[in-house]
Amino acid sequence: MATRRIPVVLVTGFLGSGKTTMLNHLLRGSADTRIGVIVNDFGSINIDAMAVAGQVDSMIPIENGCLCCAADSAEMDEMLARLTEPALGIDVIVIEASGLAEPQSMIRTLLSSENEHIVYGGLVEVVDAVEFENTRERHPELDRHVRAADAVVLNKADRVREPERTRVLETLARIAPGTPVVTAEHGRVDPDFLFDRGPGVPSEERFHQLSFAEVCPDEDDWHEHLHAAYQSAEFTADRPLDPRRFMEFLDGRPSGLYRMKGFIHFAAPGHGEKFALHAVGSYLRFQPSDWAPGEARTTQLVMIGAGIDADALTKELADCVAAAPETVGDHHMMGVLRYVREPADGPDTDEPDVAEPGPADASHMD
Repeated sequence: MATRRIPVVLVTGFLGSGKTTMLNHLLRGSADTRIGVIVNDFGSINIDAMAVAGQVDSMIPIENGCLCCAADSAEMDEMLARLTEPALGIDVIVIEASGLAEPQSMIRTLLSSENEHIVYGGLVEVVDAVEFENTRERHPELDRHVRAADAVVLNKADRVREPERTRVLETLARIAPGTPVVTAEHGRVDPDFLFDRGPGVPSEERFHQLSFAEVCPDEDDWHEHLHAAYQSAEFTADRPLDPRRFMEFLDGRPSGLYRMKGFIHFAAPGHGEKFALHAVGSYLRFQPSDWAPGEARTTQLVMIGAGIDADALTKELADCVAAAPETVGDHHMMGVLRYVREPADGPDTDEPDVAEPGPADASHMD
């Protein structure tokens, strides 16, 4: 059985953008999910850790410095090892970074982790709609941080007028074309956008990617309003997909498509015909396995994003089925296998034990 991997989500944003508010909001709706949190504040008293204390199952506060420079990869592995202990039963780990942290450094540290029980869950940059222009002027590196993100939350959107909000959204689109942007008030972000729960995938086989309980179930009108900010699409197929055509689809996936996960049937003897797909932003990884006895050979895929065309996506995937060759050889699977992580006891290679970045991953590896 494949090793269960706990997603690790990075939450970044400059001072006062609303990271802790958003995290607290997500935590309040996590009754059925065990969450481990690494909170980092700049100063001798970790105010952010105090703000979320009591709402998480396990938390590691880090004081006197920003996470990206206070913890090297070995120290990060030690923290993650504590939170991935099976006895804790953690479903997801959230790292809330200091407002002075460097996102690219954090991504590199996480991707270089030797902990085989975690998987990269994406970087979410929280942006203050009110102070956006002032922040860009004081901190020109904000543009680089936005480009490194897999999704952007434009917080405090209710505190600016429509023309100004539109200008900020247009600027964000120029800075990071294709990166999903969701507006929020008081940090209220629908977890189904940031952390999909994989509908249609058998519960015992899910990636456990932030499977938050329904947030504020007594606020149905507000919940429906949040859902309007993004779209989701599901695709199933009883026949195998063409590996080459599917990789072309992934390489050219449309602007705004933030999350993709599920199981793909490639019918590739010798490699394991069942491939679990985990994609967040530009990060991509496949995990091959064998079908269970009697299990239906079916592709099940969930896609979540902002401004996506669900019909167009499902049509492209249907074309991947239609183009599938009768026999799949090693040469067909080369593109897929590039994103397969070797098992811990696998062959030694010169390649890093992380999924290799594609062309769109450059911002994650700067």
